[in-house]
Parts: sequence; C-alpha cells; structure tokens
Amino acid sequence: QVQLVESGGGLVQAGGSLRLSCAASGRTVSNYNMGWFRQAPGKEREFVAVAPRVISDTYYADSVKGRFTVSRDDAKNTVYLQMSSLKPEDTAAYYCAAKIINGHYAKPGTYDYWGQGTQVTVSS
Repeated sequence: QVQLVESGGGLVQAGGSLRLSCAASGRTVSNYNMGWFRQAPGKEREFVAVAPRVISDTYYADSVKGRFTVSRDDAKNTVYLQMSSLKPEDTAAYYCAAKIINGHYAKPGTYDYWGQGTQVTVSS
C-alpha cells in the first residue's frame, strides 16, 4: 500500500511558476512509475507527465512539454512537478499517481494509487 500526498498548489498569475510535490509513504517510490495527472471542472482526468521507475527518460503531454519538468528523489520518497510559464488553461486539480506495471503511462486507469490532489489556479 502506498499513500500519496500532494502539496504546492495555489494561485499564480499567468507566466508564473509553481512546484508541486508528491510525498509517498508506506512503500518506496523507487518501486513505482510515478505519474502526474490533472482534472479541470467538467473535464476528464488527463495525463501530464511521468517519471518511470526503470529508465531515466521522462514523458510529457504535448500541452506541457517544454514548460513542465517531472523529477523524482527516491531518497526522499518524493516526486516533483516543476511548472513554468503557466497559462490559464493549466488551471486544474493536480494528482500524482503510482503504478507498478511499466507502460501505458498516459492511461489513468492503469495506476494503482492516487493522491488527493492539489489545486492550481492560473489567473490571466
């Protein structure tokens, strides 16, 4: 069992930056592929980024590529999402998630554990 707790959300102006953190407990995140998703009101949950456990490459949704950076510190059992050049359309609740099985990183239904989410609001 893994417990995930996100933090770092808030209100920021367009063009600003935020860093989200996802602290894990119960199991070490080094055993898991760690993803970030977001969900805006009335919309489906969408993939943002993933830091796979086996390889050092990271993957991003096209909408955030070049602006967001996902990283993991296995020693601190924490995953981060650095968000820069934020846009109003980035406004959403952001969730981190963990999965054992490799692949299909963009599919939320394949993840085993989820945090409670942290709200990010970008004003124009």
